[in-house]
Parts: sequence; C-alpha cells; structure tokens
Amino acid sequence: MCTILVSGASGIVGYGILKSLRQSHPDCRLIGTTVHDGSIAPAFCDIFEKAPMTNDAGYFPWLVNLIKKYKVSLVIPGIEADVFAWNEHRAAIEQSGAVALLNNPELIRLCSDKWLFYQCLIENNSPYAIPTSLELDEKLGQFPLLMKPRKGSASQGITIIENRESLEKHLSNPKPMMMYQPEIGSTEEEYTVSAFFDKNSKICSFITLKRKLSEAGFTESAETAELAGVDDALFHLGGIFKPIGPTNFQFRVEKGWLKLLEINPRISSATSIRTAFGYNESAMAVDLFLLGISPGQPQIKRGHAVRYTEDKIFYDSANL
Repeated sequence: MCTILVSGASGIVGYGILKSLRQSHPDCRLIGTTVHDGSIAPAFCDIFEKAPMTNDAGYFPWLVNLIKKYKVSLVIPGIEADVFAWNEHRAAIEQSGAVALLNNPELIRLCSDKWLFYQCLIENNSPYAIPTSLELDEKLGQFPLLMKPRKGSASQGITIIENRESLEKHLSNPKPMMMYQPEIGSTEEEYTVSAFFDKNSKICSFITLKRKLSEAGFTESAETAELAGVDDALFHLGGIFKPIGPTNFQFRVEKGWLKLLEINPRISSATSIRTAFGYNESAMAVDLFLLGISPGQPQIKRGHAVRYTEDKIFYDSANL
C-alpha cells in the first residue's frame, strides 16, 4: 500500500485529485492538507493535516517531516502556489523519500510569468501565440483589449478595456507587472485540453472539453468536444516546452484558428470532470511517477457536466 499526499485538499483541484485517486487506487492511503479549518478535505482522504501557508518559513520543514512521518511515496500539488514553491525545493522533497508530481522545471518557471511564456512562443515562431505587449501597441489591433497581470491564475486580475477613454484612465494610474492583449475569440469558443506526457515529453493521451468558466475562474460546466487542429497544436507546443506528466492547455478559436491562452503545468480544476469521462490523469500520474508505466489513450465517454453546490455533513461521534 502506497501513501499519497495531496495539497490544497479543500479546493476543487485538490479534492478532485483525491476523488480520482480513490476511484483508481482504493488501496492507497490518502493524505489531504490545507490551510483551512473546517474544510471539506477530510471527506475525501484517510488522514487530514492542517498546513501552514506555503510562503511560511516553516512550511518546507513541516512538509518534509510529514513525508517522513507517514512514509509518503508521492506528493501532488493541488494549488498553483505549491507548484511554483515545490519546483524550487525539489531536492528537499526527493531527499525526504517522496516523488513530487511536478512538470518540467523550465516550463513551470515560464508559466509563472506570462510575459516570459509569450517571449518563448515568439522565439519559437509559434502560430498559436496571441499578440502581447507591455505597452499599448497599435499592432494589438482594435478594442476591446485585455489588461492582465504577468503573474496570476484563474483569470484573476484581468481588466477588459473597451475603448480609448477607458485605456487612458488605466494608463494614468499604471499598475506594475501588467501586459496587454487583444480579446481573442469568445467565451463560446473556449476549450480546455488536458494532455499527459511521458518522461521524454512524448504525448500519451489527451482529452478536450468545451467549457464555461465561473466568476472564480474555474470550470463551471463542460462538454466533451472535438477540436480541429488540436493534435498538431499539442505536438508543436510539446516540442517547445517539453512537458512531463499532466499538462493543461487553454485555447480559444479565432476565425477558425487555435490561439493559446495559457498552459497550466499541473492537474487543473476540471480533473474530476475528466475522470468521470474516462480520463483519470491522477491514476496516470501514479502509473508513470511511481511505477514507470506510460499510459495510453483511454476511451472517452461523451457527454456534458454541470457543477453544483452540495452539502457534506460531519456528524459528532456522540450521535453514532
């Protein structure tokens, strides 16, 4: 029996991973960690541990001690902050005895800064790049424009600039670490494509969902889809960034052409939906990172998914 630790277990990614692992590896002992008290996390794991903040000075000593205490085999980040922080402390995690489910370290570094990521696309003549500038540039085209932070996730901090008057207002009070892009396509043509790459960055499998985002930036509803040209796009982008393991690509369609919004070098928020359609990337990760087995393309069930709020009741032991 192996022990797997999932961080951010109170969030939609973290407990989505735990649910997927419980379905595929019922004999594994699952540990969930989160900074939040009174969270849903204990409902999906065997052991719950309250975590310090990732940027706390005591976080990594705490994580290493936890790995040693429970003899953890694999640690999986359920929040983006942990992806970036663990990437800087790979050696400490590995020396503690656990394997970290982390992507190519250079890809993680690039994804931490959207401008550096864009520069890499341009240097490689990628047709999927969206024109981007650190300043207002006529090459960006007409309004509306997006002003978005270089660092950030889940569509947080993005401002839509509808006209020049709005632009002048923002330019009079400039914010650091921002960049500009034209608004590409529409929310009706937005796709989340999750692919799995082996340790030689060869693509093993993928699934495409057409999605609708919630206000929080997570997938609210989704349906399985066929996306013209996605095979070529994954091959091209895989050649540039050399992904390893589960990797999420966000696309929009603009006048029949695919354009890349971003890459998330990790398991993303629709993971439980993908598992329900037959694409269990958490199980694939266990096979590759612990057993050295590269997964194949699973048969995808067709359908659509809608997320909703549900109650989970934890009864006091006195009632039992």
